[in-house]
Amino acid sequence: MKVYLDNAATTELLPSVVDEVKYVIENVYGNPSSLHSIGLEAEKIVRNSREIIAKSLGVETGEVYFTSGATESDNTAIFGSVYANSRRGKHIITSKIEHPAVLNCFKKLEQEGFNVTYLDVDSNGIIDIDQLKNAISDQTIFISVMAVNNEIGSIEPIREIAKLKREYNFILHTDAVQAYTKIPCNLYNVADLISISGHKVHALKGIGALIVKKGIKISPLILGGGQEGGFRSGTENVPGIASFAKAVSEKADTEKIAHLREILKEGISNIKNAKINAYNDGNSAPHILSVSFNGLRGEVLMHMLEEKGIFVSTGSACHSNRFGESHVLSAIGLNKNEIGGTIRFSLGELNTEEEIKYCVDVLTKELNK
Repeated sequence: MKVYLDNAATTELLPSVVDEVKYVIENVYGNPSSLHSIGLEAEKIVRNSREIIAKSLGVETGEVYFTSGATESDNTAIFGSVYANSRRGKHIITSKIEHPAVLNCFKKLEQEGFNVTYLDVDSNGIIDIDQLKNAISDQTIFISVMAVNNEIGSIEPIREIAKLKREYNFILHTDAVQAYTKIPCNLYNVADLISISGHKVHALKGIGALIVKKGIKISPLILGGGQEGGFRSGTENVPGIASFAKAVSEKADTEKIAHLREILKEGISNIKNAKINAYNDGNSAPHILSVSFNGLRGEVLMHMLEEKGIFVSTGSACHSNRFGESHVLSAIGLNKNEIGGTIRFSLGELNTEEEIKYCVDVLTKELNK
């Protein structure tokens, strides 16, 4: 049996998405900027897709800008906003458990002379709102806090952060890659800037979007032919955009995913020396389960599972193949042994109850040896 439980890294294309991409590649090959009928047909796909993405997030169509993915969206949101508003202040804020696409931008800005506050998190990976309130000043121009953490699934209080804008004039960005289609969008769509990615929701790799609310001062990072309303130049990735919209239009069954995660959690909880991380009484994203196996190396366990046809991760796919300690697991207080023995299970709607029970059965048998 093949059991894919690394959906937070990337997802399998839905059959309907495969069909959509095949149609677009074969029939709608025109440049969306061309004025002839083939180009106009491609432009129509881009326009309709933008409407679908906007509706799914509860934002306006003109606030959706397509990018090459979440990394570009994060970089554009951070550098574009900070540079455009640097005359107002030099203080920016983020959390210690952000994705590298965010943290590395803040580190670069710190080297350039910006004052950066890195917020602590509790054992469930949640930032302290009081610490944030104490950190904000009139010099604060930008805050970036992810909506859902990619390693442990913690849901951050984006709505609470947004309420602080009534008193302070800052721009709020959220990396919503692991939140999009997984939790209600009203938990994070109050942010001024929102990053999302296609390949996390059963679409193609190489497509994403940045939501830029009206009135937000931000500079483009990619200049050229003026596509995407002059905000993101470069010929649009029409097959990718079409795949993104098609995947989003197929409503995610989050209740099913949450049910499967609960079965997995209960089964693993019965295994000796297994510790569930940041579950937060179920108040976390429905598709991610982080587990530390005391006395084991995560890499060894991961390869053991792979031999049984089960595919998981030791952490974020962006750095799980490199040596080093997870900054996320360290921030929630895990010791080195716990961090070294941690596995991330991330589920999707294509998983089945049979697969989850098989995974629990394999873990139980192998770890009891």
